[in-house]
Amino acid sequence: MGTNTLSLKSTPRSGASTRTVNKDIVFTRGGKKQQEVVVVPSQGGIARKPAAVQPPPQRRGPTQTKETQSPSVSKVITDEEDLRRRAEAIQKARVKDEAEKESKAKQQQQLEEERERRAQALREHRQREKDRQEELELQRKLEEERLLEEKKKAQQGKTIDEEPKQVPEARKRRKVKEKGPEEERGRSSEKRRATKVTVKTALDIEEDQLRSEAQFRRREERRKRKAQPVEIVREKIVREVQLPENIMVQELANRMTQRVSDVIKSLMKLGVMATQNQTIDADTAELIIEEFGHKVVRVSDADVEDAIDAIEDDPKDLQSRNPVVTIMGHVDHGKTTLLDTIRKASVASGEDGGITQHIGAYQVKTDDGETITFLDTPGHAAFTSMRERGANVTDIVVLVVAADDSVMPQTIEAINHAKAADAPLIVAINKCDLPNANPDNVRNELLQHGVVVESHSGEVLDVEISATKGDGINDLLKAISLQAELMELQANPNRPASGTVIEAKLDVGRGPVATVLIQKGTLQRGDIFVVGEQWGKVRALISDQDKRINSAGPSVPVEVLGLNGTPQAGDTLNVVENESQAREISEYRRSTSRNIISSAGAVLSLESLMNLGENKPTKDLQLVVKADVQGSAEAINQAVTKIGNEEVQIRVLHFGVGAITETDVSLASSSGAHIIGFNVRATPSARSMAAQKGIELRYYSIIYRLVDDVKALASGLLDVHIKENFLGNAEILETFKITGVGMVAGCKVTEGIVRRSSGVRLLRDNVVIHEGKLKTLKRFQNEVDEVQTGLECGMAFENYSNLKQGDYIEVFEQEEIQQTL
Repeated sequence: MGTNTLSLKSTPRSGASTRTVNKDIVFTRGGKKQQEVVVVPSQGGIARKPAAVQPPPQRRGPTQTKETQSPSVSKVITDEEDLRRRAEAIQKARVKDEAEKESKAKQQQQLEEERERRAQALREHRQREKDRQEELELQRKLEEERLLEEKKKAQQGKTIDEEPKQVPEARKRRKVKEKGPEEERGRSSEKRRATKVTVKTALDIEEDQLRSEAQFRRREERRKRKAQPVEIVREKIVREVQLPENIMVQELANRMTQRVSDVIKSLMKLGVMATQNQTIDADTAELIIEEFGHKVVRVSDADVEDAIDAIEDDPKDLQSRNPVVTIMGHVDHGKTTLLDTIRKASVASGEDGGITQHIGAYQVKTDDGETITFLDTPGHAAFTSMRERGANVTDIVVLVVAADDSVMPQTIEAINHAKAADAPLIVAINKCDLPNANPDNVRNELLQHGVVVESHSGEVLDVEISATKGDGINDLLKAISLQAELMELQANPNRPASGTVIEAKLDVGRGPVATVLIQKGTLQRGDIFVVGEQWGKVRALISDQDKRINSAGPSVPVEVLGLNGTPQAGDTLNVVENESQAREISEYRRSTSRNIISSAGAVLSLESLMNLGENKPTKDLQLVVKADVQGSAEAINQAVTKIGNEEVQIRVLHFGVGAITETDVSLASSSGAHIIGFNVRATPSARSMAAQKGIELRYYSIIYRLVDDVKALASGLLDVHIKENFLGNAEILETFKITGVGMVAGCKVTEGIVRRSSGVRLLRDNVVIHEGKLKTLKRFQNEVDEVQTGLECGMAFENYSNLKQGDYIEVFEQEEIQQTL
């Protein structure tokens, strides 16, 4: 039987390893496959692999087509091409690997040669340096021996003949080499060429391995200096560091005179991560101070005030000063007009409502050349604290009493303030030019309050004046000067200044401004001061004439600019040494104030809880008050808090100085408070915010109108009082039951009248068994509005029918009355 054989052979390119792929496919004539062998010659031999037998192609018969024979032949051809491509790829990869190996071997060989060359250059360089060191050492020894020999000969008194210098061995060896054979010179020249410094060798050799002669010289100099060191002994300065309960890292470093970075490093060693502006506790600070070798002086928070209280004046340093005079009296008795006449000004005409609502400080120069400081205080009842402050800082009190009005409540209050402050009184009886003036009546009424004038054999000076016409003004100024001379007023101007805040306000362009009356020392520009809970540095001083001045001495009123916040009126201003001390005192006072407020709130809460079951709940009218000056805000706060009773109380959530801001509106919105502005207005943003939240802004310029409106608001919160009015009595004579109406009582009015719209009570044996309203009131068959005494009528109650003969009906009506404060 014949066979058909298809043989494919793939031979690789030249240069590759011998690898032949033979694939023989044998078919019989009947189309049955006998065997398929794939022959792959490789480096290790020939591997024969039997392959899967594929059926041979069929010969075309009459019924077979080309499509039935072509798939098997195309598949065989495709497999052969795939095998050929794989073999070629393997061969290429092996050739590439061999080339890479050869390249790497060549690079490794070059690297080894380069390393050997560098090592040789390094060894030669070290040998040259070693020779140089030996030469230098030999020269040094020879020089030392020569100096020692000269010293010995000088001591023995012998003449020293200079001996020829010995040639160093290294130089001899160098000469021998130069005179040697040509081979030695050739070897040395090759050595020089090998050790020649090029760019490549300079970059390859490390910097610390190349040392010049200058480096060796410097090393020798350092060695000589170390052999004879010069020790500079600095004595350690031990300081006493005052340590409060809390201290900033920067301040701690300043007190120890150490660098802040060193203090921070020490804190890090203790595990405390803090910056220079952070505060650390006293225990941690004590460890740091001891580590730096200083002494710790523990002080309490209250000790910061000792720096202010410790200053005492030497009697030798005291000098005479100007008197401070406070004008006091009842409202509208002419205090400001009197001061205007003395100052030749017109302050009273500019006051709202014609009354003084701020405390003012002025300096007046009399015709005799004397200077007097005047304080003008308000006379309204709401400004009690202002009058009290004026009396406490004054030397002399001028009590102004109107001759046509005599002694009034605020006059009595001013007398009490003057007595409490132990200030002498001078009575100025004003308005003596009026027809109904009676100065003697004023003197007699003053006797009832312990004020005895000179005309009544007393010690109090009295002067009759007319502020509008200027009568008696000179006599008043003379009386003030006489009183001041008797008092011998003195102060020390050469010390840190201290004074009292008369008034404080928040100015839009200048910030917080305080009107201060200097009492001791001299306040100068640039001074650092603390006033109440605030502190600052004097940026500017403005006199009562609106002029900038550089300093202000005792008894001088001045406006101080440069505060970090608005102080309270009545606070004391003290000049301190530095800014840190001022900040420390201010922080201590703030913390003390917060503790007092919190403790007072806790006590109040406890009392309110204990009395919760006993007292009826009260209604609160909450206010946010902003004023132009601190004194007015304080006066309003005191005036409105006095309004109220057991049912309604006034609470001022916040009072301060300056314009009404968005913060005030937010506070009022969250608490349901009313906002009151006294001589101030709201900012545009605050106005729009208040309009959005429906909060009413109330503005006032006269204090008594403000107080009246607050009273009206508080009165609106009071419950309506119900008043019961008795109308009459009726006796039930008979009862009837009528269909559709119910139980009807036939009654006779025994007292008063009976009205259909009134209330009724049913009394049985003088005991109230029902209270309600009349349903019907009839006389005969007609509905009537009322029935008079002695007449009979029929009455029916709403939703009640237990009526009996002999019961009495009490008729009354209720009237609602709105309460007021």
